[in-house]
Amino acid sequence: MSGATPPPVMRGWPHAVGPLLNPLRLRVRRALAKLPAPLAEFIMFGLKQAWACLFAGLMLGLLIVTHLVWRPDWPIYRYDAIFLGALLIQAIFLALKLESFDEAKVILIYHVVGTAMELFKTAVGSWTYPEPAIVRIAGVPLFSGFMYAAIGSYLARVIRIFDMRFSNYPRFMWTVLLCVAIYVNFFSHHFIPDMRWLLFGWTILLFGRVRIYFTVDHVQRWMPLIVAGLLTAFFVWVAENVGTATGTWLYPGTGHWRMVSLQKLGSWYLLLTISFVLVSIVNRPRAPDFAPSRGTNAAFADAVAENRDA
Repeated sequence: MSGATPPPVMRGWPHAVGPLLNPLRLRVRRALAKLPAPLAEFIMFGLKQAWACLFAGLMLGLLIVTHLVWRPDWPIYRYDAIFLGALLIQAIFLALKLESFDEAKVILIYHVVGTAMELFKTAVGSWTYPEPAIVRIAGVPLFSGFMYAAIGSYLARVIRIFDMRFSNYPRFMWTVLLCVAIYVNFFSHHFIPDMRWLLFGWTILLFGRVRIYFTVDHVQRWMPLIVAGLLTAFFVWVAENVGTATGTWLYPGTGHWRMVSLQKLGSWYLLLTISFVLVSIVNRPRAPDFAPSRGTNAAFADAVAENRDA
């Protein structure tokens, strides 16, 4: 019926993909309905998180696969192949409506912002890209911008998939000023004292009272925004270790692979703050409605019942 609320199996899924994957999702829900409620919800949370970071996962897959199979005598450089693969992924995402064009515009802005920082950081020797490429600017192969875009894609998709709401969210202009200060510090700390500790304090001042309310399936949960940012920064740090392990980029003084310093978590936390504010241009933070929710397993059972006869 036109205008009707979509059944639970369809909720949060783009129209172009949802009907194709619904049979699989229905089987998953039937299996989860037999599990204890906390475990069922935890598994569903993990599955939805994996779906939200699909772009990032595919990009990491490109880094790993090309590292394992690529040969120097092949007619296309590895970095250029990664770039073409990233373009193809982005085109597929738009074609299947896994991202909206408005979200893609913001992700493109973050792509440009990230590439500009890459140009500066490689110029001052913070890290290098050791392999040749045709599609590059100075010492930066252009696939690197897609690594930043993958973060923007994850944030845009996870907000939509989990129907995220935010309480005590600060005024947009204050968040923009914070992001400008963070971005400037990424450049200026090479010449003047690093201000990141002040910036950490600023993020706590602005976002310390903000809660994210999210819905895994039917039950609304919450988490402090600061905690969510730190957890996301940790997983980005893990992805960065994949990048260095595959030799895609290298830090100075590393003749062989070693774990990226945990100090990088702070840098990623600040960079994720920029990402989140950029995404908020399209997905403006909405306040929670605090509607009462039924138990998790009852929700799974309802989902199965509603879609069995669909």
